[in-house]
Amino acid sequence: MFNILLVDDEKKITEVVKAYLDKEGYNTKVAHDGKEAIDLFDNNEFDLVILDRMLPDISGEEVCKKIRETSLVHIIMLTAKTEDDDKIDGFNLGCDDYVCKPFNVKELIFRIKAVFRKMKKNEDVLRIKDEIKINTLSHEVEIRGRAVYLTNTEYKILLLLVQNPKKIFTREELLELVMDDYYEKIDRIIDAHIKNLRQKLEIDTKKSRIIQTVYGVGYKLGI
Repeated sequence: MFNILLVDDEKKITEVVKAYLDKEGYNTKVAHDGKEAIDLFDNNEFDLVILDRMLPDISGEEVCKKIRETSLVHIIMLTAKTEDDDKIDGFNLGCDDYVCKPFNVKELIFRIKAVFRKMKKNEDVLRIKDEIKINTLSHEVEIRGRAVYLTNTEYKILLLLVQNPKKIFTREELLELVMDDYYEKIDRIIDAHIKNLRQKLEIDTKKSRIIQTVYGVGYKLGI
C-alpha cells in the first residue's frame, strides 16, 4: 500500500481527493496548513506528497524546500498560478509535477497511478542521492559510482538502513534482523560489522556520513 500526504487548506478539496484516493486503496493523511504538513512528514513515511502552493501559514514553496532537505519523495504541486515562470520556480524548488487549479480529480488520480507504476518498475534498484545504489536482485552495491563488495551481513545492514532512512536501529534490533543464526547476543558483533562496513563506504571513517552513530541508542542512515 502506498502512503500519500495530501496538503491543502480547502477542506472540500481534501475531502473529495481523499475519497478518490481511499477508493484506490491508498493510505492518505491530510494536512490543512504547512506546519501540520511538515509535522506529519517528519513523523511518517510517505511515497508521494500532493502539496498546495498557497497555504495560510507556511507557503507550499517553503514546505517543498523543507521536505527536499531530507527526502527525494515525489511531490505534485497544486497551484492556481499558471504562468510558465511560476511553474519553473516550483520545479527549481524541487517539485516533480504540477496540477493547475481548478483540476479534474480523475486526471490527478491518473498522474498518481503513473508515478506509482514507475516506482514499481524501479523498486529493484534503490538510490540515495548520488552516493548509494543497491540492486536488490543481484545484491550489487555501488558507492559514489564505485562497485564495492559487501559480505552478506554487511549488505543486510546497509539495505535495512537505506529502506528505513528515518529510523534509528538499536544493536539488538540489528542482531535480530540481519543475522540469521546468531547464538551470542553480543552488541560488539554489530559494532564490528558496522566498522567494516564504514571502511568500505565512507570517505573518512572518523567522520561517518552514511552510517551515523546515535550515542546511547544505535545506528541510522546519515544521508
